[in-house]
Amino acid sequence: MKEKFDVSGMTCASCQAHVEKAVRKVPGVKDVTVNLLSNNMVVEFEEGQSSAQEVVRAVEDAGYGASPAGAKASQSAAQPSELPAEKQMRSMRFRLIVSFLMLVPMMYVSMGHMVGLPLPHILHGTENAMSFALVQFFLALPVLYVNRAYFENGFKALLHRTPNMDSLIAIGSAASMLYGVIALFEIGYGLGHDDAERVMHFSMDLYFESAAMILALITLGKYLETRSKGKTGEAIRRLMDLAPKTATVERDGQEITLPLEEVALGDIVLVRPGGSVPVDGVIVSGQTSVDQSALTGESIPVERGEGDAVSAATINKSGFIKLRATRVGDDTTLSQIIRLVEEAGNSKAPIAKLADRISGVFVPIVIAIAVLTTVVWLLLGEEASRALSYGIAVLVISCPCALGLATPVAIMVGTGKGAEYGILFKSAEALETAHAVKTVVLDKTGTITEGRPRVTDVRTGRLADENRLLAIAASMEHASEHPLAEAVMQCASERGVKLLAVERFTSIPGRGIEAEVEGAPYLAGNAALMQERGVAMEGMQEAGEALAREGKTPLYFAQGGTQARALGVIAVADVVKPTSREAIAALKHLGIKVVMLTGDHKATAEAIRAQMGIDEAVAEVLPQDKDREVRRLQEGGRKVAMVGDGINDAPALARADVGIAIGAGTDVAIDSADVVLMRSDLADAVTAIELSHKVLGNIKMNLFWAFFYNAIGIPLAAGVFYPLLGWRLSPMFAAAAMSLSSVCVVTNALRLRFFRPHSRAEAIDQSGRRMTPAAPETAVPRAAGETKGQEEDDSGMKKIMTVEGMSCNHCKMSVEKALSAVEGVKHAEVDLEKKTAAIALAKDVSDDVLRKAVSDAGFEPGAITVKKGLLS
Repeated sequence: MKEKFDVSGMTCASCQAHVEKAVRKVPGVKDVTVNLLSNNMVVEFEEGQSSAQEVVRAVEDAGYGASPAGAKASQSAAQPSELPAEKQMRSMRFRLIVSFLMLVPMMYVSMGHMVGLPLPHILHGTENAMSFALVQFFLALPVLYVNRAYFENGFKALLHRTPNMDSLIAIGSAASMLYGVIALFEIGYGLGHDDAERVMHFSMDLYFESAAMILALITLGKYLETRSKGKTGEAIRRLMDLAPKTATVERDGQEITLPLEEVALGDIVLVRPGGSVPVDGVIVSGQTSVDQSALTGESIPVERGEGDAVSAATINKSGFIKLRATRVGDDTTLSQIIRLVEEAGNSKAPIAKLADRISGVFVPIVIAIAVLTTVVWLLLGEEASRALSYGIAVLVISCPCALGLATPVAIMVGTGKGAEYGILFKSAEALETAHAVKTVVLDKTGTITEGRPRVTDVRTGRLADENRLLAIAASMEHASEHPLAEAVMQCASERGVKLLAVERFTSIPGRGIEAEVEGAPYLAGNAALMQERGVAMEGMQEAGEALAREGKTPLYFAQGGTQARALGVIAVADVVKPTSREAIAALKHLGIKVVMLTGDHKATAEAIRAQMGIDEAVAEVLPQDKDREVRRLQEGGRKVAMVGDGINDAPALARADVGIAIGAGTDVAIDSADVVLMRSDLADAVTAIELSHKVLGNIKMNLFWAFFYNAIGIPLAAGVFYPLLGWRLSPMFAAAAMSLSSVCVVTNALRLRFFRPHSRAEAIDQSGRRMTPAAPETAVPRAAGETKGQEEDDSGMKKIMTVEGMSCNHCKMSVEKALSAVEGVKHAEVDLEKKTAAIALAKDVSDDVLRKAVSDAGFEPGAITVKKGLLS
């Protein structure tokens, strides 16, 4: 079982390493992940072999505090407790104010005379040396007291033989204070024995200001670091703030408002226009549009009615709805998203292991270097005060914090940024591994394509026009259970074609159907059925074969009887999603090989491969064989990402180096994949890989500067460059540099908050040119023998209308449907990028009528221009 714990007292990567090491020694603990950034840890242990109490005891024995997560949050709502982060910030602000209130006058007293600033008479001269020293001593004491946590934690860690950053600060500032106290006794001795030289020497060698400055600057750095770290969790906090705190439910015929945690499964929840949906549920009454941008990143509201599911934290934009609660509390989609983002932020990337190993031995090595530095300078004949200052500088400038923060800050910001785009990384390892992917395997159905068949072409012979053919076809298919029947009926419905009376319906297994429509016999099916019945094809077979070569399924329709003749052919296909082509182009631009897996026959697979620019297509693959194909690619030495719908692709998703489940985040997807995409958009997979590149680059930059800082800072503080270049570093400047290093690492990681995916801004082909988004194929009727790109009768007319307010494929289809429904319009085709609608007319239709159709659909019509010739 896994359990989360809050850990207190950690200040650096060494603390993190020591806590992790202590917990791993507990019998039964299988794995432990400690997060310095969020001050918590997740422990996986065998139930029965160990318990939460043993884990807490192990942490406390290591010198830190621990408690099961949420144990402190069980107080009543009437007495809410202060958040730990807020309490820490308030305490640190108080310490910072007191430190600098004492430090400013102390620096004036200790160093003001060096730059000619006036001092009170009682602090001048050898005879007042004791007053001069005691003023600094008493000003330093409040600084030490308010920052006593460094001493408490640091020396406690030393006693437990697990020194940390606080130990370095405590030793350095304590050594400065101790040397200052010794100087006080030396000054007193000199004054009592009339030794003016001794008095002058030690009054100029007081280190009280160094001790206070070290503590003040470290606290300033910690304050800035804490403020910056607070920004890394903004994505999670925004998600948590999305859900309302109360819900209106209907019980016993009355509306009552309850706290969200009191809503039960099955409750009828009321959501008014503009309100936020409080729980996951199914609409039982009402019609509305729902803004799902908070969960999916899709800004366009979607229509929802009775029987449709809605998720918590989505916004009801228009109508009043009632829904039955199906998931409440921690089971809602929003809660699952928050949990995934938190778990990913708390997990550890493989690249972090290097920093962890170094951090575990870093502080003891620094202490040893500081002692060695002091001893060496003493042996070289340096004064004790100067030798001690070198040792203190080494202690203070060393920064295990920068090492410890380099990875987790970037991971937390990166996973939060992914959540904003509807991309959920389940672990830091997945976020890191994605950058190394060199091959992406795509499932075709539901990933590249929409996953549902649509009519793409209608070709007619001499016996029927398009509407007549669609009327006969839809009427016959209405009684059919064939998977493609729904596509034909939907096309007829969109064109406003009415169904005809059907009698004597007969299904012919493996061939098609026959029926009487308005008393006349008709046939519908494949080419084999037409051949068996001796149907005169009149050019329809060639048209069907051409459509089949394009990866479409031709359905032939014929008038039966003794002299059966073809009416036409309707092509049905699982059409490509609007963004799939540009997403594949973006993957190839990143240097990634794209492989498509499909259960379709080779001709269909090859047609899709050529159309989409895919590198390799593997056809006739069964779901259980997809795992084998992924393994084959991995054996070639390439990191493989598998993108699928998370249901029949589960084995392949689990096998891949990075499994990416595309869709609405089903339970199977979450279980089998490493990355879950909340939208059914392949472009999000590209965004996930781009984000991984950015995060890994940021981590490597952080680690480089953390190592570089210590590699330069420690020798400089130890005085290595002093004999050659005259460079030496005072403990005060060392403290400032140390604080600045941690702040810089956190600030650098926060740059990831400005990440913008290139794949969404533009699609790029292999030559580096911008591509326009691919539009899905639509049901465009064509006459017999007509080919794509061929113009229709030149006597027709085409009008081009500008349309504002369109932003997605849903808008595109709405405008096309509205215009196609106008009498006299043969069909309409919308170009989303150009914001235009090309309208093919069978007869003249006034501009006002066309504008009204677009306006009624909810969009803004603009200028209309007239061109001869119809849409191809």
